[in-house]
Amino acid sequence: MLGIISGAVAGLVAVTPASGFVNPTGAFIVGIVAGVLCYISAVKVKHMFGYDDSLDAFGVHGVGGVIGALLTGALADPAINALGKGASVGTQIYGIVFTILWTAIATFVILFIVKALVGLRPSSQEEVEGLDVTQHGEVVP
Repeated sequence: MLGIISGAVAGLVAVTPASGFVNPTGAFIVGIVAGVLCYISAVKVKHMFGYDDSLDAFGVHGVGGVIGALLTGALADPAINALGKGASVGTQIYGIVFTILWTAIATFVILFIVKALVGLRPSSQEEVEGLDVTQHGEVVP
């Protein structure tokens, strides 16, 4: 079930940038491509690189958003939206790169501040005891 739901979310994430620019056939293509590539990213790529993404946020939202943005440039239909006439994959790549750089820099700044104020990780002892107990004060009956 989780895989089916993640596939549906991947399709929705990917079609969101294209929603005002592609026809139904284009939306179908975006959904199929995103479903396949997000699955590969969430299952295969995550294990290949060994990064921690328990909810597959990067595999579904990050990859799905990039796919949707790229395919918007490729599949934009001027009959749906006149602005689609100027859409191109190159313009979309520019927007994707700018967004990745902006969010990476903003995230680094935020993490730097949080690390200075409260730290980024609990101690290994707190992890062993359980974060629900040590961080949230949850009492297990």
